[in-house]
Amino acid sequence: MTHHLDGNVLAGALSEVFTTDVTAARARCGGCGRMSPIAEAMVYTDAPGLVARCAGCDQVLATVVDAGDRLILSLAGLSAIELRR
Repeated sequence: MTHHLDGNVLAGALSEVFTTDVTAARARCGGCGRMSPIAEAMVYTDAPGLVARCAGCDQVLATVVDAGDRLILSLAGLSAIELRR
């Protein structure tokens, strides 16, 4: 089985895109509907980038790929993100 980290590992990569700490944001999984802080996601680092999976159903929530002069971000597995102002 592949080892994973928690969603806090996404903080550095996502800070390039968002001005707030997104790991504290609550997100809804598009698969099971679970609403939880992004920091609770299971993040796998043994891919070409970071892959965040739902702790409830294991669906891919987000991927972050550092491509040098570009950051490729997919949030396709999320149906909502709740950010505090």
